[in-house]
Amino acid sequence: MRAGTRRETVAGPAGRLECAVDDPAGAPRGIALIAHPHPLFGGTLDNKVVQTLARAFVELGYAAWRPNFRGVGASEGRHDEGRGEVEDLAAVLAHTGAARPVLAGFSFGAAMAAKLAARLPCERVALVGTAVTNQAVPPVPAGTLVIHGEADETIPLAAVLDWARPQELPVLVLPGADHFFHRKLPALKLAVTANWK
Repeated sequence: MRAGTRRETVAGPAGRLECAVDDPAGAPRGIALIAHPHPLFGGTLDNKVVQTLARAFVELGYAAWRPNFRGVGASEGRHDEGRGEVEDLAAVLAHTGAARPVLAGFSFGAAMAAKLAARLPCERVALVGTAVTNQAVPPVPAGTLVIHGEADETIPLAAVLDWARPQELPVLVLPGADHFFHRKLPALKLAVTANWK
């Protein structure tokens, strides 16, 4: 957690949602909403990949919002198998008032961000370690930034390529990176900032 990170509580469909918010130095160019990995496997807004994405988007000039899904941390409610979690993201987005946000996520959170992107206009989407093997991940908008670890043992790279292929969607592969990007977080951050408009 950065020193300037603030906590906010947002009204969600299943109760209060705890959020961490990081602001850029100047006026934000927009909102980046970043979704965390699977709640039943320890995923929270404090996940190191999610924090790395937040740092990247703050560097790019966005206000980065990281909510805890229902039932995680101080967020109320119970896990809803990826249904209510999309509604949680939509509620946080409505609270920010952003008309065309950046949607981003890691693993389960990437799948939730993709589901939300299928429902509303967004500036752009960034998906990391997308959980295509255990979630029905819809097609995403052209220009979506997809980053995956070459040595991902949780979501095989081949599965992500199978999902991306019909969409003719490029996948940026980080050599040697596992699912959690151990020792590869600086490379992940650079992959986002260097490939953003």
